[in-house]
Amino acid sequence: MILPPKPPARPDKVSLWRYVKLFRQDILSAQPAKLYRAWMAEFRTPFFRSFMVNDPTLVDLVLKERPDDFPKSSRVSEGLRPLLGESVFLTNGETWKRQRRIIDPAFEGGRLRDTFPAMWAASQACVARLEEGIIEIEEVTSHAAADVIFRTLFSIPIENEIAAEVFNEFRDYQRSQPIVNIAAFLPLPRWMPRFFRRRTRETAKSVRNLIARLTQARADEIAAGTAPDDLATKIMTTADPETGERFTPEEMVDQVAIFFLAGHETSASALAWTLYLLALYPEWQERLAQESAALNKCDFKVMSELKLSRDVFREALRLYPPVPMMVREAGCPHTFRGREVKTGSQIVLSPWHLHRHERIWARPDAFEPERWQTEEGRRCAREAYMPFSAGSRVCTGAGFAMVEGPLILSMLLKMFRFELVEGRVPQPVAHLTVRAKDGIWLKVSKR
Repeated sequence: MILPPKPPARPDKVSLWRYVKLFRQDILSAQPAKLYRAWMAEFRTPFFRSFMVNDPTLVDLVLKERPDDFPKSSRVSEGLRPLLGESVFLTNGETWKRQRRIIDPAFEGGRLRDTFPAMWAASQACVARLEEGIIEIEEVTSHAAADVIFRTLFSIPIENEIAAEVFNEFRDYQRSQPIVNIAAFLPLPRWMPRFFRRRTRETAKSVRNLIARLTQARADEIAAGTAPDDLATKIMTTADPETGERFTPEEMVDQVAIFFLAGHETSASALAWTLYLLALYPEWQERLAQESAALNKCDFKVMSELKLSRDVFREALRLYPPVPMMVREAGCPHTFRGREVKTGSQIVLSPWHLHRHERIWARPDAFEPERWQTEEGRRCAREAYMPFSAGSRVCTGAGFAMVEGPLILSMLLKMFRFELVEGRVPQPVAHLTVRAKDGIWLKVSKR
């Protein structure tokens, strides 16, 4: 049986500085193989102690039962602040709760149905742009996911001048941003410079300036009563039900930046790996191509007919979760599996390891979309599946992503066939998301 590619594991014991070097190159291959079986692992540095937890009961404790005891760690977020500022992705406590009270209504109820035509249009545009030949598929999915974000947030296609500039500048930011900033390993005071690369600072500033132009233009349209009823309008006109306050222009830039990062980066990663898996397992690709015949008109009801596409996409998210690790911080003392967890300890939650845990999943490294229709698969989904995090901090756009992914996938497979390219096996690495070291190259041909 052919297994999908998986990063090599490092030796069990390495020095701290060797680990930091490996970590900066790729989070995944910096970890030892035993983490795929361990319920918990402790890691000590001269400055802090961290615990990786794979025990589902501990994961639930951190994310669902006592989330206020385990706020997001500032260590990993340090590197993202030039772009994201005080966005909902980075904040904690009352600030975060206020932000979610304003943002969540935009994604509730019938909003998915309302945004479906924009997703459909972006999917059609992706099909129209795709050409036959040997293609680096991450470029294709990045473009498509960015287009979805601009159409659903601001009712503009990616061909819009400012949208295209944001997309291009953001790609520059990805290339200049290291996986972790030095503050992830050293306890630096807030006033001390973070030593960001000059290009990182410049591109972050450029992206934020472009987003500020989009949000100001929308604010003017709202004031004039001419704004479209899209996600940006909904968020900018929603008041916090407790305080009556709305987002300031600066806060709105922060939120749009994270919507673009989370909604574009993660979807692009998931879609690219899904297409690779379907090239690796062509029998599944043909089944999805047959299913895609249901896509005959822009109607949200069609999503109920894309059951195989949904299961394949879920399995791709299991094998290649876009966000491979999350870090929380112990806000008070706890005891995990008989070990003392002191205040300030870092708690690492790893969807990458949890989704492939050898004591939880049957054949964890195998691509088996049919597992989602079994009782065992449903149990694992409840206990050990969190591509969008879980609990109160679950990704706001999780439902959004589970419509966007299968829809774009089915639209592409209805028109095109994807095949492997000899000698081009993608190596998963973790940058801002799980991507392929040298891209994912596939042969594309029309059906």
